[in-house]
Amino acid sequence: MVLSIVGAIRRDLVVGSRNRTGTPSARQIRKNPELEKQAPAPAKVPARQVVVTEGPLRGTVLELASSPILLGRAQEATLVLDDDYASGRHARLFPQGSRWFIEDLGSTNGTFLGGSQLTRALPVEPGVPIRIGKTVLELRP
Repeated sequence: MVLSIVGAIRRDLVVGSRNRTGTPSARQIRKNPELEKQAPAPAKVPARQVVVTEGPLRGTVLELASSPILLGRAQEATLVLDDDYASGRHARLFPQGSRWFIEDLGSTNGTFLGGSQLTRALPVEPGVPIRIGKTVLELRP
C-alpha cells in the first residue's frame, strides 16, 4: 500500500512537471526554437464606455468609472432606460479588478448577455451585446 501511494505521488509530480503553462523561458527557447514563434496572446483592452446601440436611447454614451452603474427605468438609475420592458432597478454593471460584470437585479423580463439570459453575475467583454427589453448596449474600449 505504501508503494502504491509513493508511485501515485511520483506520477503526479512527473505529470505536473510536463504540463507547464505560460511563456517559455530563454533556456527552453534555445533548446526548442519553434517555441519563440508562438506569440503570447495580445493584452485585452479594458472597456472605457457603455454605448447604447439599439432602442430609444440609441447613441447614448456613458463613460465608465470605478463605481457601479445601475440600469433601469427608476429615476435614481445611472442610465435611465426609456423602455417599457425594463424594470425600475433592472440590472447592474460593476467593476471587479480590471473587468466589468453584469448582474440581473430580479427583473421581470430578464437581462441577456450575448443572447443568453443571465442567472448570475457574469463578466462582460467589450463588443458583446447586453439586451434589456428593446435596449441593447455594449462596452467599448
